[in-house]
Amino acid sequence: MPEWLQAGGWGLLAGSALLVGAALGWFLPVPRRVIASVMAFGAGVLLSAVSFELVAEAHEQGGLLPTAFGAAVGALAYTGANVLLARRGARHRKRSGDRQPSEGEQPGSGSAIAVGALLDGIPESVVIGASLLTGGAVSVVTVIAVFLSNVPEGLSSAAGMRRAGRTRRYVFLLWAGIALVSGLAALAGHTLLGGAPPEVLASITALAAGAILAMITDTMVPEAFEDAHLLVGMITVLGFLVAFALSHA
Repeated sequence: MPEWLQAGGWGLLAGSALLVGAALGWFLPVPRRVIASVMAFGAGVLLSAVSFELVAEAHEQGGLLPTAFGAAVGALAYTGANVLLARRGARHRKRSGDRQPSEGEQPGSGSAIAVGALLDGIPESVVIGASLLTGGAVSVVTVIAVFLSNVPEGLSSAAGMRRAGRTRRYVFLLWAGIALVSGLAALAGHTLLGGAPPEVLASITALAAGAILAMITDTMVPEAFEDAHLLVGMITVLGFLVAFALSHA
């Protein structure tokens, strides 16, 4: 199978976890504390992937300067875009409670939430596609980390969207579309970055790492802490250790 097709398939697989989570959040009465705990676990998994897969790989490829520059740009770009989307109603897009505004309360918030979900998922997918360029095989740990973190994201967001009065059609079309875009982003990451110098690959990988780290602290951790409270630290560390063990298995 061509590498570009493998890249798209892995990205689609990781993105499909959003649909799994959305189905759980929509059809099952999952307690908010459980949702928060799963979100904390996913945050820990992603933190481990950022540390031991993305940043470490970027540093090995291009050294400290491209890695630091890329991570700073990624965090700045994500934060800037997130601020704009927050003003349009997407601030609490990962919240499972009643903080998500309905379309009647804030017109255009549904579109802002959709764009925000894309903003959260694209950096992860690009890295999955680019990981095939370094060793001819996808970073399985990164795929697993993204998959495991996407389940609570989809679960929490779908539960919140249901409480905000959005339709089942809207919710599942949204997450199906994002899963598809995840596959396309992974394919693009592999295709567009093929043949790029190591320093460029390092900067792109670090850029994605910076964006993911900003996303974790800005959207995932607040949702986890709101309902899990004092348990959030322990659960996050557990997720971190599980991903760390996978990366060294």
